[in-house]
Amino acid sequence: MSVATVEIIHVGPEALDPQALAAEVRADTSGAIATFVGVVRNHHQGRRVHHLVYEAYPPMAEAELRRIAAEMRERWTCLSGIALAHRTGRLEIGETSVAVVVASAHRREALDACAFGIERIKQSVPIWKKEFSEEGEEWVIGDSSPHGPPGRE
Repeated sequence: MSVATVEIIHVGPEALDPQALAAEVRADTSGAIATFVGVVRNHHQGRRVHHLVYEAYPPMAEAELRRIAAEMRERWTCLSGIALAHRTGRLEIGETSVAVVVASAHRREALDACAFGIERIKQSVPIWKKEFSEEGEEWVIGDSSPHGPPGRE
């Protein structure tokens, strides 16, 4: 049986507040809240990064985020809240670029759904990242993490 789910989907230039998102998705049925916060780091592949610029067409990106949230609710029926948010525009080192917040009755489901959410965002949401470093600027394509996304099906 599925529980009522709060859903927050947002793509835009406003700063992200993961704590506020967690408060919004929490319900009295929530026994766990799992949060992933992606932040801008000062390096990538041996280069010093000065800042990033994210670009997106919000209606298209938000439609894909809604599809991901629906997939999360289908897989984990005990979720009571989901927030999927991504910034656009210029971001400085240390700023939050993406937040995935999942509230659930149980910790395992919250953790699994949160990990699933960020991996799906990286795989399919049309948001483009340009990196500015000492060597110039470059569009970053695909997942650049050293191990790649886990659990690809």
